[in-house]
Amino acid sequence: MNDRIRPNVRCLSAYIPGEQPDDPQVIKLNTNENPYPPAPAVGHLLKSVDAASLRLYPDPVCRELRAAIALVHGCAVDQVFCGNGSDEILQLCLRAFCPDRGRVGYFDPSYSLYPVLAAAADKPVAPLPLADDFTVPAIPEEYDVPVFYWTNPNAPTSLGAPLAQVTEYADRSRGVIVLDEAYVDFAAEQGGEWAWTRPNVLVCRTFSKSYALAGIRLGYALGHPDVIAALFKVKDAYNIDRLTQMLGQAAMEDQAYLRKIVARITATRDRVASALRLRGYTVASSQTNFLWIQPPTGRSAPDCFATWRAQGVLVRYFPGPRTAQHLRVTIGTDEQMDFFLQVAE
Repeated sequence: MNDRIRPNVRCLSAYIPGEQPDDPQVIKLNTNENPYPPAPAVGHLLKSVDAASLRLYPDPVCRELRAAIALVHGCAVDQVFCGNGSDEILQLCLRAFCPDRGRVGYFDPSYSLYPVLAAAADKPVAPLPLADDFTVPAIPEEYDVPVFYWTNPNAPTSLGAPLAQVTEYADRSRGVIVLDEAYVDFAAEQGGEWAWTRPNVLVCRTFSKSYALAGIRLGYALGHPDVIAALFKVKDAYNIDRLTQMLGQAAMEDQAYLRKIVARITATRDRVASALRLRGYTVASSQTNFLWIQPPTGRSAPDCFATWRAQGVLVRYFPGPRTAQHLRVTIGTDEQMDFFLQVAE
């Protein structure tokens, strides 16, 4: 049977999602979910949906949802693409922009799905190591790849790179820079709009983090019309279901609620970061809804992970040469984070 499976898939190490505990009492700080509910209009819409409408196929090009996104970002509808989570968009970029045996670039460490997508598509990878302090180094002049995934702010390190660095590489690259801005609403500097004037930049965003809609799997991309048109050519026919399109539109249209929730999370983030530093933890200057921390001298990251888990707090641990001494801690409610600080004494 194994002989019938493509060799690259047989050898593939699949992406490992964050643990989903069965115990509802566990404080879940391991998957960067929003601790607060989505915009009120989302709940109202769910209660009013006509079940009979689900017998019909969804709009294959998400016209109303894309129009709502375009209005918020001040761009044209043909500069917006919607995906089944931003992960689908990341995958479609390899179909649309990466030739046979074309290399896939990304920073190391970064989102661990990137090398999995490349391996599944049978593409070689060309990772660029981050600096020792996890900042983005100067990209070598000779470095260029057909597709480069640039997570900004980065995960799992929580740091943002100056947009000037992105611009410098985009201006000289012959490939497509996929600017993965899943966490950008929590950052001090937001970019992306300049990408519309560049035919080689695609900005990816998600409803999973700041919009608190991880459960519906919805993402979108902003870019030059030619780049967006290429994604439409390679997507599945009905990649976004009817309910998801409606719920995403309702969330997008309530920007005031988005800003309120983001402000609440970032305030909690900064408070917890300061408290951890006072206790001897090394904490990166987060531009996301999570913290990237290193325990004090004498305590290891695996030990902290296990100890906190036993006390009902689940965070994320990434084994590996660059990440093994660190933990990623999602920002929960103030009450959840107060309990986390108790177990992290």
